[in-house]
Amino acid sequence: MKTILSAFILSIAITTAYSQEKSIPLYPNGVPNSKPTPATYIEKTDKNSWITQVSQPTLTSYLPAKGTANGTAIVVCPGGSYAGLASAHEGTAVAQEFNKIGVTAFVLKYRLPSDNIMQDKSIGPLQDAQTAIQMVRKHAAEWGIDPNKIGIIGFSAGGHLVSTAGTHFDKPVNENKDISVRPDFMMLIYPVITFGEQAHVGSRENLIGKTPSAAQVELYSNEKQITANTPPTFLVHAEDDKTVPVQNSLMFYDALLKNHVKAEMHLFQEGGHGFGLNNSKNKGKWFDWATAWLDENGFLKGK
Repeated sequence: MKTILSAFILSIAITTAYSQEKSIPLYPNGVPNSKPTPATYIEKTDKNSWITQVSQPTLTSYLPAKGTANGTAIVVCPGGSYAGLASAHEGTAVAQEFNKIGVTAFVLKYRLPSDNIMQDKSIGPLQDAQTAIQMVRKHAAEWGIDPNKIGIIGFSAGGHLVSTAGTHFDKPVNENKDISVRPDFMMLIYPVITFGEQAHVGSRENLIGKTPSAAQVELYSNEKQITANTPPTFLVHAEDDKTVPVQNSLMFYDALLKNHVKAEMHLFQEGGHGFGLNNSKNKGKWFDWATAWLDENGFLKGK
């Protein structure tokens, strides 16, 4: 009886949070793979909406205007080198842009890898991404979402998290094994992909440490984890990116082609890193290309 009541209360809380575009706790019954959070480990958000020291992950919903939803949903993963979350221009702004094309968006505030709060920091962010996909899929009917049209988008290190979610779904690291964690499509914007020679060193060290094993480097070099079952993928990168080399996207795209996975990639001549929705060096808007790609692949056709 207590279990039924708890589930009912959680359902009401989620529905209320969803309808008001408020944050939903990802783990209402306790965060897995966690240690007691030290008193000094306090979540902070600065004036630029940069979030650090996340110990309680959440999913915040953004709904399309009434009557415009097409049944597609996307989980948005901001970047930040696995050290913080750029929650404004790589989170909220992106979710709102998806709303304009009828896509229900969820911004994921995922845990940042830390030995202070996690038993195994290398799987913490992935646990949150997989759980977020499961939560959206589990509540798809009540939220007006097609459970077969749930994608995920990530920027920079958030792109590494997304590419991990899109290539490691056959090895779930969260506790619920009953609901698929495979995204139906993924979108990678100036993503960290490899942990090899072209790695963004800060992201690699934050996730797997300064002296990772060769096996860890291989495991999280996601260009090496692609199979024929990897979801269709859309990629964007700037050729002059000095933070995350464009080779990250090139290697991933090449592996997608070799495995016959549907993929589309757009490269800007200029733009650097971290431009979010708007690359000021180029008149092309990658979101327009992304919208066309979603439409071509049947994700904007309605339920």
